[in-house]
Amino acid sequence: MILLIISTVFAVVPLSAQVDNNTSVSEVLTKNNKLQLTEAIEVALANNSQIKRSVFSLKIADEEVTKAWSSVMPEVSGSASYTRNLEIPVNFVPAKFFDPQAPPGKLTPLQFGTDNNWQGGFSVQQTLFRGEAFVGISSSKIFKAAQAENLRATTQQVVTQTRLAYYRVLVAEEQLRLQEATVERLNKNLEENKARNKAGLVDEYAVLQVEVQLRNQQPQLTKARYAVKKAYRELKVILGIPLNVQFSVSGDLNAFDVTSQQAMKKVNQNLKRVDNMTPYQFQKKANVIDLATDLRGDVRVLEQQEELKGREIMAIKSRFLPTLAASYNLNWTASQPGSPVFFGTDETRARSQTLGFTLSLPIFQGFERSSNLDIAQIERKDIKEQKRATIRSAKNEIQSARESLNQALETAPARAQALELAQDGYQRAQARLENGMGSQLDVTNAELQLRQAEANYAQMVYDYLSAKAQYDQAIGMVPFVDADEQEINE
Repeated sequence: MILLIISTVFAVVPLSAQVDNNTSVSEVLTKNNKLQLTEAIEVALANNSQIKRSVFSLKIADEEVTKAWSSVMPEVSGSASYTRNLEIPVNFVPAKFFDPQAPPGKLTPLQFGTDNNWQGGFSVQQTLFRGEAFVGISSSKIFKAAQAENLRATTQQVVTQTRLAYYRVLVAEEQLRLQEATVERLNKNLEENKARNKAGLVDEYAVLQVEVQLRNQQPQLTKARYAVKKAYRELKVILGIPLNVQFSVSGDLNAFDVTSQQAMKKVNQNLKRVDNMTPYQFQKKANVIDLATDLRGDVRVLEQQEELKGREIMAIKSRFLPTLAASYNLNWTASQPGSPVFFGTDETRARSQTLGFTLSLPIFQGFERSSNLDIAQIERKDIKEQKRATIRSAKNEIQSARESLNQALETAPARAQALELAQDGYQRAQARLENGMGSQLDVTNAELQLRQAEANYAQMVYDYLSAKAQYDQAIGMVPFVDADEQEINE
């Protein structure tokens, strides 16, 4: 049930690894310049800076593993040198070495060396036992796993942010559409009332009422237009694309049925596809919350950090152990008078070999090692406490998302029925006014009720889609990130 770190993370790497070749919006836009939700997620996976940085960290972790192995591999080095004595060095020795009859204190000059001197060889150093090095190898693998899990958690967050930003654009456009429809209705009512006023059917006060409503509504229309622009900018930032790229999103909140598994309109098929990737059941077992926390990226990251800190403690303890190393040296020396011949001849060249072992036992190095050990143990306890706090927060997030989803599902039928009734009521009020049986106040009230019903339904759908995105992240099963497995909802 629980996803493996490496398999889940590298499932998204093909999308997020396009660091150098960004996927532009123009590559995924349809002919109508519409950006679907799935396309927006793909663009975010390929261009979002947070994912790119996580990919870089994962690549660094690969290099850290390679670097850790170098501490237990042999070190091989070679060297060669040549010295030409332009003047052979002279040393003075007592003359008695050569002439016993020489007076005391007399020195005789004596040349040491030859015109050409060659030295070269190879040396090999091999660590036989060093506890910290071996612990470092296993620690580097855990570090890589932690970075891989961090990439998964970051990708989950970016996908969720993309969904929420996409939904914010839809609800902002819906609010704008409702405001435009309201202003259009008021303009139409104003024209009709002016015509009726000329015909003597209504007085000027009825015309004035509509004009006041129109003037009050126009600032709301302006506000809604700026809200749409802001929502698009926020979406572009998450997608990681330039702000001057123009596109529109696809979806109709007022035509989205939260209780159905199928989209009622083609424009919402893509929204339904993403929504259905992690099915949600209205009634579930309580222990699903405990199971879901095992899939969350932030919990897994802390688990990796706790294990990595345990390895660090082992590495610090290993510093109290002795180290054993072996060394091998192979050297050649040559001395030659006159014109140089590379490394002399067989008569003027000699070879030597040595093999040695070094055992080092740290006896006392102050209190640094013991202090580092205490610090690491305290930091491990701190990570455990962070993990407990994160699990508590995760359970709260899951429960809150479930309650928001349940609330939307419970209120959806009432919102849909209210919208149908409001539409029917507005049509009836218009018909009554045209037949002289109703008043402008009735039409105004019906129009306000219809606007409120439309806004309430769109807001309910937005709340559902946002809660669903947060629920998927809360349980650690985010579309486009986690592989298809048996759902924990079953």
